[in-house]
Amino acid sequence: MSGTDEARTSLAAVAALLAPAHEAVTARVLHAHDDPAGYARDHADALADRGIEGPVPGLAWIALVDALADHRLLAELDWKEDSEEIRCQLRGLASRPSVDPWVLVGANDMLLPTHEFLEACGRCFRDVGAALAVLDIESDCYPVVCLRAARVEELTALAARAGFRAHGFGA
Repeated sequence: MSGTDEARTSLAAVAALLAPAHEAVTARVLHAHDDPAGYARDHADALADRGIEGPVPGLAWIALVDALADHRLLAELDWKEDSEEIRCQLRGLASRPSVDPWVLVGANDMLLPTHEFLEACGRCFRDVGAALAVLDIESDCYPVVCLRAARVEELTALAARAGFRAHGFGA
């Protein structure tokens, strides 16, 4: 399998892992991978909001982030986001655990800087069998997804095979 084929297969697997009920997410990611110019043209408005004016390296990963967000499967958090806003956005995820991890978040945790708060949230999510992970887009934000804790290593490995980075919080 060539590097491009492996990246394509891995991107499709990441999309299926994070959005199993939304084939449109996989289709969007593969469109960006297979036809970056066409994808950039078709999604020019959304890409312009990110300062992207055409095909760029990593476009398929950006497409994944945007598609997941469109399906409420990803929260894009600013690096200096308030903990209450983080909590609100994570509660809005369609993929959040059915057991509420917020009862485990301590009052002192609410005062932490964003990255440390996400680490604390990650520990609480793990305590209920879920996980928070970031899809690194090399920006000053945290695109955060929720998935089963047992699947974080798979996500990390698939992302690496596709040429990108993802990691769990609170490990």
